[in-house]
Amino acid sequence: MKRIFLFILTNVAVIAVLSVVLRILGLDRAGGPGAGYGELLAFSAVVGFTGSIISLLMSKSMAKMSTGARVITQPANEVEQWLVATVQQLAQRAGIGMPEVAIYEGEPNAFATGAFRNSALVAVSTGLLQSMNKEEVEAVLGHEVAHVANGDMVTLTLIQGVVNTFVIFLSRVIGSIVDRAVFRNERGAGPGYFLTVIVLQIVLGFLASMIVAWFSRRREFRADAGSAQFLGSPTPMVNALRRLGGVEPGTLPEAMKAFGITDRAGIMALFSTHPPIADRIAALQRSGR
Repeated sequence: MKRIFLFILTNVAVIAVLSVVLRILGLDRAGGPGAGYGELLAFSAVVGFTGSIISLLMSKSMAKMSTGARVITQPANEVEQWLVATVQQLAQRAGIGMPEVAIYEGEPNAFATGAFRNSALVAVSTGLLQSMNKEEVEAVLGHEVAHVANGDMVTLTLIQGVVNTFVIFLSRVIGSIVDRAVFRNERGAGPGYFLTVIVLQIVLGFLASMIVAWFSRRREFRADAGSAQFLGSPTPMVNALRRLGGVEPGTLPEAMKAFGITDRAGIMALFSTHPPIADRIAALQRSGR
């Protein structure tokens, strides 16, 4: 959960900074109220995809910083040695380069992130290592390696870029209409336009996050299936999920949530990046029949 929040937060921050810089440099005219729809859409795509791509490139460093994860460069004990060896075996089965392996302090959880399949990061919490047996930890690691092998971070980036594009585009189109209709500004570039754009980018961005969350939930089933394939059976992943369902899951920073192993459901289920554990177990059990 933490990883996704950081990804989205970084994305929003980058877009905000880009918007300010473009305005200061006078390069935002293509995205202004006088622009044609084609010109405005191109401007929105450039800003929207730039935000998501920069967020992707920063994902590993942001993940390490936000969780305090310590990358294992030289295993200090048998647990770390086993952890590195297990990730290496899973990476070979998945056909990807060896990821960095890290440990961070916290309740049971894990995540994987990185811009490239052959230089990703896989991290597990101390709580997860303490609460699960080796077979269950291996299943969780398989789940995270599957995220990397499936290119989920890149796909998420593309979806976020598309979402950003339409949020920026629609907020400016509607802002111009509101400025003309409500504030009677014929140019559509008065204070009503700028106020509407700011409000709509927040509101539409909030609603658009449901699309990103929906995609994230679909991805979890694929990662679970990937773990079952790497281990040759869905049972270890089922057992790991059952154990996670019986403990308090570690809270990851919001931008990392979509790439963790578990998430909390509730009233905000539409914004949840992970499906209910019961649904994931049922899907695994069906695949094993």
